[in-house]
Amino acid sequence: MFSYKVDNEISLKLLELRDAERVFELTNNSRAYLREWLPWLDFTTKLEDTQAYIKMSLKDYAENKSINTAILYKGEIVGIAGFNVINWSNKSAYIGYWIGEKYQGHGIVTKVANALTVYAFNDLKLNKVEIRAAVENTKSRSVPERLGFLNEGILRQSEWLYDHYVDTVVYGKLANEWDREG
Repeated sequence: MFSYKVDNEISLKLLELRDAERVFELTNNSRAYLREWLPWLDFTTKLEDTQAYIKMSLKDYAENKSINTAILYKGEIVGIAGFNVINWSNKSAYIGYWIGEKYQGHGIVTKVANALTVYAFNDLKLNKVEIRAAVENTKSRSVPERLGFLNEGILRQSEWLYDHYVDTVVYGKLANEWDREG
């Protein structure tokens, strides 16, 4: 079972089915806030949708395709973060994250993204980590920018967000650019 201590208040743990109620509650309580930038909110309308996501995440983890974790802040699940995709042939991973509205603004996501990057390079021995965010999503973009990721460019109209396309900024960090201590 995957778990990772970020600091004295924050840790990551592999999602489990018993987390479904809390994750669904967190999703519901932040639905309008999250919907601005995440395309899956309209497909997560009942507890069973969250349970299906967790089952898929556990299957992908068992198949070594991804690692989706619960973000624990002071022992409480406050969001989700992990490697949405691990590409072993290219030794790269793509970090994704979201956090409940009332928990944003405390540096939690930046610390988590930093920890995942350290884990990717030091433990998984990957060569590249990417973080992607919509061009206009300044809060999400600030995370890789704070961590010194390089803005590698914009993917035009790369994501459908309910009724329109959004452009996505791709940020990358290479292993040889990373301070091994994080």
